[in-house]
Amino acid sequence: MSGAGKVTSAEDVVLVVGVGACEDAPVAEVLGLVRDAVREAGFPEAAVAELATVDVKGEEPGIVGAAARLGVPLVTYSARDLADVTVPNPSARSRAAVGTPSVAEAAALRGGGELLVPKRKSAPVGRPPMATCAIAARPGTPAVPVDLRHHGDAEVRDDGADLTDLAVNVRSDTPPAWLKEVIATSLDGLAAYPDGRAAREAVAARHGLAPDRVLLTAGAAEAFVLLARALKVRHPYVVHPQFTEPEAALRDAGHAVGRVLLREENGFRLDASAVPEEADLVVVGNPTNPTSILHPAASIAALARPGRILVVDEAFMDAVPGEREALAGRTDVPGLVVLRSLTKTWGLAGLRIGYVLAAPDTISALAQAQPLWPVSSPALEAARACVGPRALAESGHAAHRIAADRSHLLAGLAELSPCGVRSVGPAEGPFLLVRVPGAAGVRERLRGLGFAVRRGDTFPGLGPDWIRLAVRDRPTSDRFLAALTTTLHM
Repeated sequence: MSGAGKVTSAEDVVLVVGVGACEDAPVAEVLGLVRDAVREAGFPEAAVAELATVDVKGEEPGIVGAAARLGVPLVTYSARDLADVTVPNPSARSRAAVGTPSVAEAAALRGGGELLVPKRKSAPVGRPPMATCAIAARPGTPAVPVDLRHHGDAEVRDDGADLTDLAVNVRSDTPPAWLKEVIATSLDGLAAYPDGRAAREAVAARHGLAPDRVLLTAGAAEAFVLLARALKVRHPYVVHPQFTEPEAALRDAGHAVGRVLLREENGFRLDASAVPEEADLVVVGNPTNPTSILHPAASIAALARPGRILVVDEAFMDAVPGEREALAGRTDVPGLVVLRSLTKTWGLAGLRIGYVLAAPDTISALAQAQPLWPVSSPALEAARACVGPRALAESGHAAHRIAADRSHLLAGLAELSPCGVRSVGPAEGPFLLVRVPGAAGVRERLRGLGFAVRRGDTFPGLGPDWIRLAVRDRPTSDRFLAALTTTLHM
């Protein structure tokens, strides 16, 4: 029944891991057991298609958390369904407790396939095991890893079509004329090497910090690369779904990256307990791209631990009225690193400017990993201007306008709920995450009607029925809603 001699390659099978766990079994224990068993079977972790268990165990944090870290669905079966499955290692204790002779083996085999790894138990030191697992192989093709390098600009550049851009989260009608003038004036000084001291001091003053807590970068993307290369971490975790560049940068730097998947049924809200204690670097967005969820500052600060780097991507925080829940400027949270971008609100994606706020020793480590003169003189002048009083007042007004435009778009989408359209909320960013049945086809039909939207399936934790929409002015949203209505009835 083991079938060990028949299945030899991950190219034509997927793995189903049956799991059982005692109440309050730690995520680390369940996850470690599963990973060891997958290695024992001779397969890569990417071959795991799902975790399966009995329905009464479907809410156990250890099992739910393990599925989230692996980035796979958790499938549950009733005890009656599992009782009908013949298993090689039945247990009277299991039958008495949950009504099936072996949760792990029966759940692995419930959908058919060959048992590769019979039931095995975790082996914690100093106490009884709290988890079991078994692995079965089914014919199929392992899931293709998501494209972490896919970004919204790809939706509008690929075929040269004249499209209304709802795929990129840069504020429309930017940069403003006064900012263009600042940048144009800076061109007279291009013969000199860039000097970032004045811009650094301006950013520090904007957040009430000393300049040695600020690092200017060529956009937030450079900051993610610096963090991945300069910081000596062993167990980095990224909270998903969110902007994929942090994980891509960590993987490029040779790190094995863990994932914490926030759940749709919980509104994609942060659960600090889902982050394993072993994590010595945690990356989370706020408000999160693409969900548009604004996590409470206290919930994010609760992730801080001695010896842990806590990276908070606040690239869109200045689009939140009053920047409530911001951690930028805080010095009381150990290991805190806050990233800010000036490209989104001010339309400077082509200029590349952002910054990092962190403790001086962290800033020093990141700076040593930068090349000489990493930020151009025009970008430095833009940074000074964008953190000044005039710019802060303008961005504050823009945040309120975006909130009103977002409410208008949300109201229009709500009218399409009979067609299966559902928005994630409460949304607080300049974009929306929307579930649309058959989203791939909808996206293509929208292109035919002149609109580009961001596909959602390249964000870990989301599937093919998701799209992300940038918030635009009301006339643009009305035209989009009419086009979406048309596509849903094609």
